[in-house]
Amino acid sequence: MKSQNLILYSCIVILLSGCASGYNMINPDKLNYSSRADDHSVSLEYKYGTLTKRYARKETNNSMRLIAIKITNNSGRDLTFGKDIKLTYTNDSELNILDETQTYNSLKQGWAGYLLYLLLTPAKLTTTSNGAQTSSVPLGYAIGPGLAFGNIIAAGSANDNFKNELLKYDIAGRLVKNGEIVYGLIGVKSDNFDAIKVNIQ
Repeated sequence: MKSQNLILYSCIVILLSGCASGYNMINPDKLNYSSRADDHSVSLEYKYGTLTKRYARKETNNSMRLIAIKITNNSGRDLTFGKDIKLTYTNDSELNILDETQTYNSLKQGWAGYLLYLLLTPAKLTTTSNGAQTSSVPLGYAIGPGLAFGNIIAAGSANDNFKNELLKYDIAGRLVKNGEIVYGLIGVKSDNFDAIKVNIQ
């Protein structure tokens, strides 16, 4: 009976906390873009649905979208993203673009839940013979801390990769020179996958 309770208890903990997931690099400069808009010889290509696993779930739960974008400037002049280059939806409302820090904090994996695995530390494997205990192995000392800290390390590593990619493709205030192609990742507050257009000021 004790072993059945332990198995049930372990399953509940695992279901509640789950396992950390890795971060799949988006690499906006290598994507095949599915949507395009143009204005004054400046083209915008963009792609929704760039995140996977836990990051995709965080995106949905936080009413956000992380969008990969590619901007090609053939306007004959240098343009600044956010000042001369503005992104709007087709109804002309501007995208609510979050800065890199806000995007990261909203979408990163949490780690505190993995400490629940430490509750497995007291677990023991007990064998009995004729109703009497014959041996007891403290498996929990290896399983509990191993699962807890293994997942914390994995989540931290994935978050670092995510943050580094956001920083690499942070396009806020970026000068896009004439003839240049630039790539970016932008986080926006939205539940939808609305069409986007580019407006040159």
